[in-house]
Amino acid sequence: MDVESYCENLTIELTGWKAKIYDIMRKMDKLPSGDKGKILGHVNDLHVLVEEIDDRIERLRDQCPSDWSPDKIELETKLDRISNICQDCSNDISTSYG
Repeated sequence: MDVESYCENLTIELTGWKAKIYDIMRKMDKLPSGDKGKILGHVNDLHVLVEEIDDRIERLRDQCPSDWSPDKIELETKLDRISNICQDCSNDISTSYG
């Protein structure tokens, strides 16, 4: 896979994660006030993640570095973090609605 295809695919993947985060945030907004307090830390984490994703997408679109290997490990770590936070939030939302 060439670098441009890699950057394009990664942009698509990050955009997908951003959409998942927004879906979770919409569900959080619908929670009763008492339950919102339980997940406030997650909400802040999600806002930070969206900013990080936006920055990364912008960089991918503007620069698409030819040597991505230094960033790849960092990005994989962030994607794992995003996945874990999204899972935690989903679990908290499910428990609140359960």
